[in-house]
Amino acid sequence: MYSEIQRERADIGGLMARPEYREWNPELIKPKKLLNPVKASRSHQELHRELLMNHRRGLGVDSKPELQRVLEHRRRNQLIKKKKEELEAKRLQCPFEQELLRRQQRLNQLEKPPEKEEDHAPEFIKVRENLRRIATLTSEERVL
Repeated sequence: MYSEIQRERADIGGLMARPEYREWNPELIKPKKLLNPVKASRSHQELHRELLMNHRRGLGVDSKPELQRVLEHRRRNQLIKKKKEELEAKRLQCPFEQELLRRQQRLNQLEKPPEKEEDHAPEFIKVRENLRRIATLTSEERVL
């Protein structure tokens, strides 16, 4: 069955007209393949050339967008600058200034814990204490 279909197609191919431009005839104009306007553009050609060069060098296309790369580069530079400034500030300080700073930090640490304990108290306790103060003030005013 399949062989019969192939025979029929072969017969039909013989009946079809063949284009005359295949045979060289000086009177006929040979058709030219149309140019793709995208591929013909200079910017497309330059981009394609650049991609080929990068591929040959082994450089892949980055998965990160350009904006993200720039922001990461800026953050990295800012951190490096910060560290350099801190190191230079430490180098410029003499031992006497360093000792003064240590003592000041110790004093600050000793003063801060009582304040932090008050801050950790629930809000209703703070409000209750404020109400007691107000109540004692008003009762003192009545006495006077």
